[in-house]
Amino acid sequence: MNYVDRTLKQLIEKNPGESEFHQAATEILTSLTPVIEAHPEYEKAALLERFVEPERTVLFRVPWVDDKGVVHVNKGYRVQFNSAIGPYKGGLRFHPTVNLSVIKFLGLEQILKNSLTGLPIGGGKGGSDFDPKGKSDNEVMRFCQSFMTELYRHIGEDTDVPAGDIGVGGREIGYLFGQYKRIRDAHVGVLTGRGLSYGGSLIRTEATGYGLIYITARALKDRGESLKGKTVVISGSGNVAIYACQKAQSLGAKVVSMSDSDGYIYDKNGIRLDIVKQIKEVRRGRIKEYADEVKGSEYHEGCKGVWTIACDAAFPCATQNEIDEESAKILVKNGVKCVGEGANMPSTLAAIEVFQKAGVLFLPAKAANAGGVATSALEMAQSSGRLFWSAEKVDETLKGIMESIYENVDAAAKRYRLDGNYVAGANIAGFEKVADAMMAQGIV
Repeated sequence: MNYVDRTLKQLIEKNPGESEFHQAATEILTSLTPVIEAHPEYEKAALLERFVEPERTVLFRVPWVDDKGVVHVNKGYRVQFNSAIGPYKGGLRFHPTVNLSVIKFLGLEQILKNSLTGLPIGGGKGGSDFDPKGKSDNEVMRFCQSFMTELYRHIGEDTDVPAGDIGVGGREIGYLFGQYKRIRDAHVGVLTGRGLSYGGSLIRTEATGYGLIYITARALKDRGESLKGKTVVISGSGNVAIYACQKAQSLGAKVVSMSDSDGYIYDKNGIRLDIVKQIKEVRRGRIKEYADEVKGSEYHEGCKGVWTIACDAAFPCATQNEIDEESAKILVKNGVKCVGEGANMPSTLAAIEVFQKAGVLFLPAKAANAGGVATSALEMAQSSGRLFWSAEKVDETLKGIMESIYENVDAAAKRYRLDGNYVAGANIAGFEKVADAMMAQGIV
């Protein structure tokens, strides 16, 4: 049994029942085999064992009181995975599906994603099984204040800088930051995704969706193609999906779908993004309301059917494992040529294999959705320098970062004779930088 296989076997034995973590680790480590074989010194230094084991895992209770005076207790998590190239950086997710396995898979992916940006940020992730959906602003505030009353002990602008994720938007970041500032008596860049009035950055809200389209456009350019005139299917209707839709439309694509956890809409004439924004950003409503307002559009219960829509490009922007092997086969049969992952690990390992065997241009999440954390790092730079960049400067820098990610991923794949395999290319390009830093810093 080789070093990679032994490490995976040990990881699964030591972390039983953590299926999401096992899936992420398997995808990453197996693709790193040629790198590990070229560097026997990594095994002597137990580098892989250290790479897949978080430097620190914090679990805590979060008690809070609802508007009726009822006390609730949720679980809180922060996994500080790897700080070899910089302070821990990664979002907070508030969703009922959050557990330690989910946070660890996200944190492991975050190490490589952050490395790919070229910026000095390590990998971490956190969150809670709290569901902000249906809660009042006061209930969300009380929960966030309780959550931060424990989390503040473990974060700092040079230690760990969380951001938002699913269920953690501008409202939640504001409450979290307010509590941190009150406890620490310090107005510092300890959270990113803050409001513009108190240290946030322009383009942060749009960044992940924009970045997804920028890297896709760059990859298509290498193939003599563009998004212009392409039919696009997008899942999700949060920030990533909304701004991927906006940027794709601006480049001449026709986006025909969006979804939420209840179902999806199909609009053969192209999504009216102004209507979606009104529903999701203003009213905090459900995507099915779109069909009530836009003549000729359709609403379908359930999310899986979105992948049966014929398209040239698919952008899964909802959640992990939303495209399984069956959905991947349907997409390929219907002519999909490009898949870019806007969510974290939205395609199963079997689905990825289907896409790769069919010659589909497949851009994995750790490369394709790195725009959000890249712009978070730009927000950190602005905070540390007490500066405020124009939207044009942030957007231009983001575009450059995403194009560089593609170029580095492409080069890494070619270096190991894996041309076009951007899953391997992304893992290799991200890992090499982290591995160099870990080796240079000794056994820590």
